[in-house]
Amino acid sequence: MAYWPHLLLLALVAVLFVWERFKPQAVAQLEESCLVGLMFLITAVSFGQVVARYGFNTGWSAALEFTTLAFSWLILLGMSYGIRAGTHLGVDILLKALPAPIMRYVAALGALAGLLYGVILLDASWMTYIGVETRSGAIEYWSKMYKINIGTEELRWPVWVQETFDVKDRVQRWLVLIMLPVGLALLSFRSLQAMIQILTGQRDMVIASHEAEDLVEENKGALKELD
Repeated sequence: MAYWPHLLLLALVAVLFVWERFKPQAVAQLEESCLVGLMFLITAVSFGQVVARYGFNTGWSAALEFTTLAFSWLILLGMSYGIRAGTHLGVDILLKALPAPIMRYVAALGALAGLLYGVILLDASWMTYIGVETRSGAIEYWSKMYKINIGTEELRWPVWVQETFDVKDRVQRWLVLIMLPVGLALLSFRSLQAMIQILTGQRDMVIASHEAEDLVEENKGALKELD
């Protein structure tokens, strides 16, 4: 089994960690821009497809595959962003009912669960050492796609790209699936980061607090003013 994908992912996480230490706003802006860009592409392609189909009786044959892949990228990137920004929704009634020291460790346990989830999906081969028979995860799957180099169903490179870079007409499947291992690596990194932040008192929990309660607290004087 080749380990170069593991090393590349570790290098990516290391670069992100160092960059975030010195330029946290730049990293946050990059993540948000990527998410906004993906949402824009999904909306633009979907809207354009409707106009083309019902207005001109034509359309892009790869539109469905493109939007499906873009939405997958949005989810995979959004998982780690949600942990970093603390926007994942969850039930925190039990956590808030616990004493502060116990709450901290239970919240850290939740972050640990996220870390294990990401690591197992990323590469589960290590579980054989603890007696669990399982197949490997996203890294092995992506590596197979890279080796066999098959194309997607409908996505095609423009003619000038085919002629300039001497590639096949169909976009390589490994290229569009690269966000699978990258997204899970980022999820694992952000979960580990959140667990450390919780244990060191920098944040309370992985999930977001009750938004409804926050809104009520912020606007509790609004009704009195109307009276």
